[in-house]
Amino acid sequence: MGRSRGGLTTKIHALVDANGLPVALKLTEGQANDGRSAQDMFDTVTKGQTLLADRAYDSDALRADMKARGAWANIPAMPNRKKKLAFSPFLYRYRNLVERFFSKLKHFRAIATRYDKRADTFMAAVKLASLKIWMRFMSL
Repeated sequence: MGRSRGGLTTKIHALVDANGLPVALKLTEGQANDGRSAQDMFDTVTKGQTLLADRAYDSDALRADMKARGAWANIPAMPNRKKKLAFSPFLYRYRNLVERFFSKLKHFRAIATRYDKRADTFMAAVKLASLKIWMRFMSL
């Protein structure tokens, strides 16, 4: 848990596939920078794929890493960025899949209220809830 003005906080980072199902999950402190702290999550992104992320992940290093992998990073530019880069608002609309995943995750009370105080037990609860979301999708 990280300490910020709002108290003790934790961020859940999620990488979801085209169906909105989790592929990679990570916990970080609430005050940690999104772009740098979740950098190692993008190892599963391969050639020909598109990474849709919000502007907190906008960095030249991430874009260069995706380009080296043969993937495209469709990330809106930060408002203070001097050089505007290619961005597709049409593709960005599909980023709502990760928001829907977090909405499904918040249906689990222990996760929504951060019931577990230790990071390892909280992450286990997040993974169990994600597994249940996967099982719901597979039973359709």
